[in-house]
Amino acid sequence: MPLNISCPGCSTLNKVPAERLQDGPKCGKCKQPLFLARPVELTTANYQNMVTRNDIPVLVDCWASWCGPCKQFAPVFEQAAGLFEPKLRLAKLDTEAEQAIAAQLQIRSIPTLILFKQGRESARISGALPLGQLKQWLNQNGVDL
Repeated sequence: MPLNISCPGCSTLNKVPAERLQDGPKCGKCKQPLFLARPVELTTANYQNMVTRNDIPVLVDCWASWCGPCKQFAPVFEQAAGLFEPKLRLAKLDTEAEQAIAAQLQIRSIPTLILFKQGRESARISGALPLGQLKQWLNQNGVDL
């Protein structure tokens, strides 16, 4: 059964057989890799396709440039993208640059991590986590890594 995977470059939805996710799939439109081993930057232009239309879970890090804990967590989140893709898409939302999305998500503190499955929020946690705790939290919330 093919999975819908959004391209981080052009936001086009691609159908990828589940058994081929590990094979380095590329976008049918722009030919860029569908997984970059780094978080995708969320914007108003790509939010819907990146978060609500992927068939794999999506973990969103809501952050701001002035936030000390956010800066501390950034390398952990970057490392997680390299380790957890393609089973999980990681994305970053700059709450200052994308205030409308942050308001829609009701972000009250940062960093906040929101896990989406099938386009719906399934779990949320605030605060910076070490990589081991992040993996444990994801496993507890049904993401098989």
